[in-house]
Amino acid sequence: MSNITSSMPMLGWREWVELPELNIHQIKAKIDTGARSSALHAFAIEPYRKNGQRWVMFAIHPKQRHSDVFIECHAPIKDRRIVTDSGGHKQRRYVIETQLVLGQSRINAEMTLTNRDSMLFRMLIGRTTMNNRFIIDPNSSYLQGKPNKLIQVL
Repeated sequence: MSNITSSMPMLGWREWVELPELNIHQIKAKIDTGARSSALHAFAIEPYRKNGQRWVMFAIHPKQRHSDVFIECHAPIKDRRIVTDSGGHKQRRYVIETQLVLGQSRINAEMTLTNRDSMLFRMLIGRTTMNNRFIIDPNSSYLQGKPNKLIQVL
């Protein structure tokens, strides 16, 4: 292992994540090396304009298997892209960019918004977000622990 990779934080196949700009303090994410982009569960997705800029309002169920709790989120729209899901279905999705906290690391990450109600995890972290930042141990879970205040900028 090179010095560069040995100094990278290690992630398990699932991790706790914080999305502070969206007011989401804890959400479980699947670390998905098979997915190019990251995806965040969203429903009631509504685009709107704010000071001439395109924004999107959406709601999220941050807890798995709990649809009674939701958080309303607002974010500028970065893009709208065609994404192919794991089943080969194409879907046009809004893309936002927001801060993501994983253990001691804080990074800006692009995320597509899609309804993941039928999926086990409310969030996927794809290769683009992880590239040159983390090492993945597929045999482990929650190596970074729950989000805390000691943050390192990557």
